[in-house]
Amino acid sequence: MAPLRSFLVCIIVLAAIAITPSSAQLSAGFYNKVCPQALPAIRKIVRQAVKNEPRMGASLLRLHFHDCFVNGCDGSVLLDDTSTFTGEKTAGPNAGSIRGFQVIDKIKAAVDKACKGSVVSCADILAVAARDSVYLLGGPEYNVQLGRRDATTASTNDANRNLPPPFFSFSQLLSNFQSHGLDLKDLVLLSAAHTIGLARCTTFRDRIYNDTNINAKFAASAKRNCPSNGGDNNLQPLDATTKKFDTVYFSSLLKSKGLLHSDQELFKGDGSDSDKLVQHYSVSPSDFWKDFSASMIKMGNIKPLTGNAGEVRVNCRKIN
Repeated sequence: MAPLRSFLVCIIVLAAIAITPSSAQLSAGFYNKVCPQALPAIRKIVRQAVKNEPRMGASLLRLHFHDCFVNGCDGSVLLDDTSTFTGEKTAGPNAGSIRGFQVIDKIKAAVDKACKGSVVSCADILAVAARDSVYLLGGPEYNVQLGRRDATTASTNDANRNLPPPFFSFSQLLSNFQSHGLDLKDLVLLSAAHTIGLARCTTFRDRIYNDTNINAKFAASAKRNCPSNGGDNNLQPLDATTKKFDTVYFSSLLKSKGLLHSDQELFKGDGSDSDKLVQHYSVSPSDFWKDFSASMIKMGNIKPLTGNAGEVRVNCRKIN
């Protein structure tokens, strides 16, 4: 595993160089001079959180995704509602679902202490915490592009509009990702973040009771923990190795064992380009690591606030 990681890190560093124009002001070494202690401080808190609860790794990764898909990677997902705006936390795709805010609070406090001031943005903390979560659960360690600043507002309507729900069809998923400057390959790779974590019954009930392209034994097993009525918050692993970042997610799709409808939409057995990508990554963990890293970097470059735009929040939950 160690030689494989070393080889992949070299490839991933090269992939990080090929960033999109919108991220021109971001750089992996943004904090090297102003606060070289920043990234180790983030890693320490994430390591502790994931050790205490492996599911937290998936939760932190999801926070970054849900942040970037709503008006860019600007930390807006962390803002609490105020008298002047209703933020993203209470939007349909997020309410009672996204979690890990207390961990972000701990990271912010630790980083500000290490840097002797509020130097690192909440948006950057989300990006680094997502990367660290992937790495600590056995995945690749890629170079995060840094230098984002934090938004001073948030929008529940934009969150409702821009976050893809688990019942989306393939065409809806692809259209959604393309609207964010991402492509089919990114869709398949970023969906594979579901190789870690758990899902609530309410997100997969329709799939296990109504979909036909599902393994019968798999559906029957899921039904035991997710009744047709009630139990909305009962949890089910997204794949069989939910505490390990691996390729089992793809192997599950090949067997019609995708827990979410949106996941199984990526493999239908019709020879599509999506099918081919799923098949390839199911047997090529090295390519999955390399390409997942590139897609995470690409997603992290969605409309960042840089320069004098936005702010660096003192408290990630509220504007300065």
